[in-house]
Amino acid sequence: MIDSTHLPLIGEGPNLRADAVRNRARLLEAAARLAASHGAAAITMESVAAEAGVGKGTVSRRFGDRNGLLQALLDHSEQLFQAAFLSGPPPLGPDADAAARLRAFGPALLRHERAHLDLYLAAEPDPARRFAVPARRVRHTHVAALVRAVLPDADAEVLAHTLLSSVDVVLVDHLVRNHGMSPERVEAGWHDLVDRLVTRG
Repeated sequence: MIDSTHLPLIGEGPNLRADAVRNRARLLEAAARLAASHGAAAITMESVAAEAGVGKGTVSRRFGDRNGLLQALLDHSEQLFQAAFLSGPPPLGPDADAAARLRAFGPALLRHERAHLDLYLAAEPDPARRFAVPARRVRHTHVAALVRAVLPDADAEVLAHTLLSSVDVVLVDHLVRNHGMSPERVEAGWHDLVDRLVTRG
């Protein structure tokens, strides 16, 4: 059994003062209202500041830039997803064997990101920051641990990146939108890759 419960959920960090927590929540509520009304494209540092009735500098100090704001807006749903694969029921959670968990992970990730597609696409960071996003690091560490359990002699770090790239949110959106692939076909592709790995193992 793989124990991934030591992985930090995104959003963990230094404790904030109570007023800072309130201000952060107020800004995220404003961003969520804009997203619900006008889509993720409407979320800018200026629009969130105006919606929350504060200066743009307040938003910048709290989130750094637009990508930081969007990542923070995704934080709650990302924590729920992480809780599902770190401590939830099988086959995604720790009571299933590594092969079953690995097989279940890709489709769960696909469905999670498609449920929040507009925000995930808007929050896609530039290439230099792409693999530093905390949620991506948690996912990679988890998948690498499962691969290591299934294939102890393999390069789990590289294979984890390879598997995750097959369900990358930008790639999947491109395949579905521009090539007419169904999400089910992409899920089947994940299962095919994992099943080949497990058979080899």
